Amino acid sequence: MDATKPTVLVVDDERNIRRTLRMVLEAEGYAVSEAESAEDALKILEGEPVDLGIFDIRLPGMDGLALLSRARELWRDLPVVVISGHADTSDVVDAVKRGATDFFSKPVDRDRVLVSVRNALARRSLEEKVQVLAARERKFQDEMLGESPAMRRLREDIAKVAPTSGRVLVLGESGTGKELVAAEIHRQSKRAQGPFVKVNCAAIPSELIESELFGHEKGSFSGAASRRRGQFEVAHGGTLFLDEIGDMSLSAQAKVLRALQTGEIVRVGSERALNVDVRVIAATNKDLEAEVREGTFREDLYFRLNVVPLVSPPLRERLEDVPLLAERFFQLAARENGTRPKAVDPEVYDRLRAYRWPGNVRELRNVCERMVIMSGDRITAADVPETVGARPAAPPAAGGSDLSRYGEVPLRELRDLVERDYILKKLEEHDWNITQAAQALGVERTNLHKKIKQHGLSRAGRGGPVPADPDGDEA
Repeated sequence: MDATKPTVLVVDDERNIRRTLRMVLEAEGYAVSEAESAEDALKILEGEPVDLGIFDIRLPGMDGLALLSRARELWRDLPVVVISGHADTSDVVDAVKRGATDFFSKPVDRDRVLVSVRNALARRSLEEKVQVLAARERKFQDEMLGESPAMRRLREDIAKVAPTSGRVLVLGESGTGKELVAAEIHRQSKRAQGPFVKVNCAAIPSELIESELFGHEKGSFSGAASRRRGQFEVAHGGTLFLDEIGDMSLSAQAKVLRALQTGEIVRVGSERALNVDVRVIAATNKDLEAEVREGTFREDLYFRLNVVPLVSPPLRERLEDVPLLAERFFQLAARENGTRPKAVDPEVYDRLRAYRWPGNVRELRNVCERMVIMSGDRITAADVPETVGARPAAPPAAGGSDLSRYGEVPLRELRDLVERDYILKKLEEHDWNITQAAQALGVERTNLHKKIKQHGLSRAGRGGPVPADPDGDEA
């Protein structure tokens, strides 16, 4: 069965009716499966998904109405059109009550059949889009809650850029919700009815990234057994989210740049250019300016992507949002794990707010779910994991360092976190005097400014404005 074509399951005990419907539907580009009884139809439904059912009401054995009920149990959103040679009004009313989308009578009229099929599939498509958009909105509201200045500014920026066609580069550490930001931009955009396609550039081997993005022709490389559309084609009319774009190979970068410049892509193994209408949103936790200087990221692509930069703030810079987020995560965890909502001691929120959250919102949500699962009737301070909160840490061993507060993170992230905290420590030691802090760190002032920007350091989020240094510079 061709997975790219909508599949219609036709169930009728009359062979001529099945043959007529197959001819009508296949001529219009639909794939057709057949069954002559309800029992055979259920076997098909249990083994493979279909997009639409056409069921005769009068069937030998189990009738079409019982089949309709069973089919809706298996596939809750399956649209079904019923047919009857008797035009029995009571049967049609019963079928609609059980969830039928439409009906027609025998003898089969081609135009009537096609109108019913198109309307049923269009309705299902619209319902799916509404559900997807609603789910994206709920997820953004669940994980990007907060009234901190950083979150209010982020929501305002999203509202400004979403309705435009401008490209967006989302910056932020792992776990801060960069994908949620991209999805929310799509949801508020003029392309919201189109697809939102996600590609994690870091998770795809470099030798396969071009095929993933641009597609390939049959036989273009070993293992290319058939033609395949790339994600640029899949995202046509919508938004393509390139996550961790800093990990993309230089050859793939060149092709992405061409697609952004011309609106055209070329499948691997082909010479024919295809037009695509795609809005690209990229994200990274890397310093792309540094990658450009090192020659690992194309400068022209960086400028193409970085039209509107948005920063997804780390949780440690909006700790005032932690109680609100934690309360919501407790509710969600209780619902998802089938438990009753639990009362939470105030000290729990104090402990959670005192932690720096190196894993950001993702780590907070995991911790909240763990506490819901492992606690008793109420969540107390004793349920807070030992790695979280304000418990004093044991002094580090001689010649060692205490890195426990950073949690379990990759080496690259740990290096960035330690650098950030050390720079912040020196800035605070020198009351944010840039010149003095730069001297203490042994770096140029311009370098320090870049590091401050890279790590999102600012006294503004700590209760006061950033002061100018003696030479007039600001962080």
